[in-house]
This record gives sequence, C-alpha cells and structure tokens, in this order.
Amino acid sequence: MNVRSILFNQRICSLGSSVTYGSASGGVSFVEMLAEATGCEAVKEAVSSTTLVDVGPESYVSRMRGMDRSLPVRLLVCQLSTNDAARGLPLGQPAGPKGTFTPDTVAGALETVIVEARNIWHCPAAFYTSPRYDSPSYGRMVELLLRIADLWDVPVIDLWNDRAFNDIAPLNRARWMADPIHPTLEGYREWWLPAMIRGIEDILKK
Repeated sequence: MNVRSILFNQRICSLGSSVTYGSASGGVSFVEMLAEATGCEAVKEAVSSTTLVDVGPESYVSRMRGMDRSLPVRLLVCQLSTNDAARGLPLGQPAGPKGTFTPDTVAGALETVIVEARNIWHCPAAFYTSPRYDSPSYGRMVELLLRIADLWDVPVIDLWNDRAFNDIAPLNRARWMADPIHPTLEGYREWWLPAMIRGIEDILKK
C-alpha cells in the first residue's frame, strides 16, 4: 500500500460492466487492485453485459441512481461500455451543459452520468475506454466520448488511443487478455493497474 499516493484514503467509485467487474478474472479487476496498491477506498458498481444507454433497471444510469447518496465520493470513474457498441445502440449527439438530453442514447447517457455524479455526490466524473480491439462501432463511441469530455471539461483515461499502452508483445497479449475485451487477472495487475493508477492520480492532481 502506497500511503504517499494522492489516492490514499480517498473514496473512488467505479461504475461499469464486465471489464470493471472482472468477468474473466474471478470478479477481481483493477478496482480491488487499486485499493490494495494505493490505500484508497474503492467502491465497485459493476454488472456484466450492461449498457450505458438506459434500456432497463441494470443500465449504468439506473444503477447509479440507486447508489448510496450519503457516502462522500472523491471521483466517479465510469467505463465506456463495449456492450453498447456490440448491441448497436444509438450514439446520439452531445447536448453540452446548456442542452437537453436523456439517457436513451450513448451521448445522453454519458452526459447523464456526468450530471448525476455532480448531483448525487458533488464530485467529478471521469471515464475510461477499453484498449484497442477490432470494433469500428466502439471506435466511434470513443470519438463521441472525447467530444463530450471536451464540452463538459471531464477527463478521460483513453486506453483506446494510447499507442504505447497498446504496443504489447503477442505473448503478453495472450497472457493478459482472455479475449479481445476482457483482461485476465495478470492483465489487470501487470498491464492495466499501472495505467489506471497513473491516470486517476493525474486527474486528482488537477
């Protein structure tokens, strides 16, 4: 545990689906590892196969609205879900802080997460993307997220466009990824965790 980390004793809430949950690693992901490495209090709200777009009670937005409002949260870290891309859910267009939006599109759901984090816990939201895999649909979601992040001035840990992060040897990829989307336990620990610690620490330093 690094008591000198800026994350020490901070409550970091992670919202997402299977990658945040750790579906290929026994339910352990970077979230638990983040707490162990930095001494932060990590809260994980993750359900596999769920979407940002509000299509039911287990969507990101629906679950977020049901979380404990009394807990102080320093930062909400939200996964850009690959499930929305796989299901072909509508992207929509960013509305921006002065616009009107609903969570029935990817854009509207992302903007709703930003606003709800501020309303529920009075904290900022940040987002993270998956690393590069063969999905033009997810690539378009990443582009949309970056446009929204610019409009709302929110940070993104952009693993999709991080060339150095994605430039790994084939043997490491086979060991670190159970499939094109889901990391193994070693993948989280050896590949993802350093990037997530660095990304979240950089966000809280600003």
